Amino acid sequence: MKAVVMAGGEGTRLRPMTANQPKPLLPVVNRPIMEHVLRLLKRHGVTETVVTLQFLAALVRNYFGDGDELGMSLQYATEDIPLGTAGSVKNAADRLREDRFLVISGDALTDIDLSDMIRFHRENSALVTIGLKRVPNPLEFGIIIVDDEGRVQRFLEKPTWGQVFSDTVNTGVYVMEPEVLDAVASGEPVDWSSDVFPALLERGAAIYGYVAEGYWEDVGTLDSYLKAQADALSGKVGLDIGGFELSPGVWVADSASVDPDAVLKGPLLVGDYAKVEAGAELREYTVLGNNAIVREGAFLHRAVVHDNVYLGPGAHLRGCVIGKSTDVMAGARIEENAVIGDECVIEAEAYVSSGVKVYPFKTIEAGAVVNTSVIWESRGQRNLFGPRGVSGLVNVEITAELCVRLASAYATTLKKGEYVVTSRDCSLAARALKRAVIGALTASAINVLDLEAAPLPVARFHTARESVAGGIALRTTPGDPQSVDIVIMDDRGADLPPAAQRKLERVFSRQEFRRAFPGEIAELAYPARAVEDYTHELLRHVGVSGVKDMKVVVDCAGGTSSLVLPTLLGRVGVEVLTVNARLDDVSPTETLAERRRDLQRLSELVSSSRAAFGVRFDPVGERIALVDEKGQLINEERALLVVLDLVAAERQGGQVALPVTTTRVAEQVCRFHGVQVQWTSTALDALTSAAAGPDMIFAADGRGGFVVPEFSPAIDGLAAFMRLLGLVARTRLSLSQIDARIPEVKLLRRTVPTPWAAKGAVMRSVIEAAESEPEGNRVDTTDGVRVAREDGSWVLVLPAAAEPVTDLWAEAADVDSAQALLERWARIVEQAAG
Repeated sequence: MKAVVMAGGEGTRLRPMTANQPKPLLPVVNRPIMEHVLRLLKRHGVTETVVTLQFLAALVRNYFGDGDELGMSLQYATEDIPLGTAGSVKNAADRLREDRFLVISGDALTDIDLSDMIRFHRENSALVTIGLKRVPNPLEFGIIIVDDEGRVQRFLEKPTWGQVFSDTVNTGVYVMEPEVLDAVASGEPVDWSSDVFPALLERGAAIYGYVAEGYWEDVGTLDSYLKAQADALSGKVGLDIGGFELSPGVWVADSASVDPDAVLKGPLLVGDYAKVEAGAELREYTVLGNNAIVREGAFLHRAVVHDNVYLGPGAHLRGCVIGKSTDVMAGARIEENAVIGDECVIEAEAYVSSGVKVYPFKTIEAGAVVNTSVIWESRGQRNLFGPRGVSGLVNVEITAELCVRLASAYATTLKKGEYVVTSRDCSLAARALKRAVIGALTASAINVLDLEAAPLPVARFHTARESVAGGIALRTTPGDPQSVDIVIMDDRGADLPPAAQRKLERVFSRQEFRRAFPGEIAELAYPARAVEDYTHELLRHVGVSGVKDMKVVVDCAGGTSSLVLPTLLGRVGVEVLTVNARLDDVSPTETLAERRRDLQRLSELVSSSRAAFGVRFDPVGERIALVDEKGQLINEERALLVVLDLVAAERQGGQVALPVTTTRVAEQVCRFHGVQVQWTSTALDALTSAAAGPDMIFAADGRGGFVVPEFSPAIDGLAAFMRLLGLVARTRLSLSQIDARIPEVKLLRRTVPTPWAAKGAVMRSVIEAAESEPEGNRVDTTDGVRVAREDGSWVLVLPAAAEPVTDLWAEAADVDSAQALLERWARIVEQAAG
């Protein structure tokens, strides 16, 4: 007698376990489900088998070959398109015409007594005998009613509870006479239960149901997959579990290495060549795959670990599935019902929440908290917030669903009835995603003041006004038109400080969102005079005396600054040549080549028009690039020094806030004008906080971002431009003359790749090296580690917050000395990073 094993299933409900392998190859107690089926057939004397294939057919053929290793003879029938349960058997009809045959699913776990079922079929002279099983929840299966003699009376496929008339369901195990194949159409999708059997029943064919007493589980979901593992370990299903029983329920393969000090509490299985170190703990219903390694301190409970998996020290796995060839590093934690696909890397201290699915070939960064499935992305982020807010690819990482969750989490951190300002750049993506943000805020009892398309400084200004609790702005990521940044602001109009970010991340990761009652749904309003209010306050705080008849060239970069500049410049009487003064929703950001091209054009316009200077805004009006009266671009570092010199020369006192990465030439400029420097960390929040302090006259980040403290503590390109107009108008020097009198900068920078897990060791090594420096050298830990030498040179070692790298800066009297200093400390970082 022959058997047909149906092994064409794709198993979509079991993804990501079936993302790159067919469902029949999924291991149960370290053997593919289909291998258990083949072993069952062999135990009942059925050794000639035809395997029907469709999805990833080559993988099944390669694994089982001709069946010789199992003592069987396997042949394969491959479908070009899915043909259904009956169509797939019909596809193998030429090998089944000789005698009755048995049909069984290759992805269901069972120990049904096939010999007794075949006897039942023969004694009843049946055309078809259907294997039946009584189950508590029949909704996902085909229900069948039989009479007292076992003859089938009625079929119903996947009923609702209102249609349930029995708990006896179709197992997909059939004994058939070859003439049944004549009732199946060739080359088209046909199903046994919904197409063939009802038609045969109408013709009065002898179809019988055999109610099986053995075990049967359709392994179609993650829950049923985990249940099948537990049932196999508990002995509820008769399977061949490899290895020997070390103690009751503790199965260990002969070739496995288990340290005597490891804790094993069965039932569980340790596979071939697996290694379990001392101090590791394996608890009930754990399956450890072949060649797996479990390091000291790791904990596994109800975890199913496939082959060739590495589990680092202190890793914690509970009720999850780990795909083959995946590395789970030290201290990582994976919660119940999470599934990690094949060949992933879960880095140290990462946390994968319950129910999360990580698809194959992904990396979850060290320390990341992952609470949504990682499907298309290449990485699970370490933190929700990056240097530009919450960033990612549009409709891949930043989706409408994520925006709703993020805005809901933000609303949950605020009081009901408070006001939040929303705005966006001119991109279509930001427009669409902002609607999701607004819906989530108002549904959470937060009133929204929507500025629509507006420069980011205008949004920050209105967010900082009384009675406003915060703001959310969406913009295209600079240089990446496929990505978007979600900037969340506090009541100062500044980016959320780290403590508030962590609070929001906790709410977001737990998904503990507040919802409003129907009567609490909040309002959406559109402030009528947003631009006028901003320009009025700006001109009230920033002196623009002497600018009348001054000529400048302005490039709006197709961004939202073009919505404000006409109103602003119209009030001060300056002569202006404006380019790119329109909203460009097709190209909401710019490539490096486009930026260089436009800056070159700006330079030509400034020199040919004899303007005092030129300025180019970024697309959201936050940062500016400067061109002097000769048409020469002033780089970002020099632009900071030039504007600093102008401000300090006019004010002759006060304080300026600068990040520690700024050239110490800035100190010389300040000292010359009697101004003091307050050094801050590189975090934008630190600069904003410092700029809000007393007696502050200037702040800048060295990347085109300037703060006008008398107006706002936030970076504001529009305010910086207006202030620069007044400063240039009132000085007797041009920008090129000011630039020429400032000493040259010998500041070099380098980036050293550093794994997340090594960053702590790197900084410890840097501190130790810094402490061993001569006594005259000073060590500053405002941000990273800065070593200042007696000769005025210095080096700063700073681990990047959002990337697995360490940044280094070095400055000295000449370039060669700076390079030597940089090389020395880079070697220290490289050695510590391993």
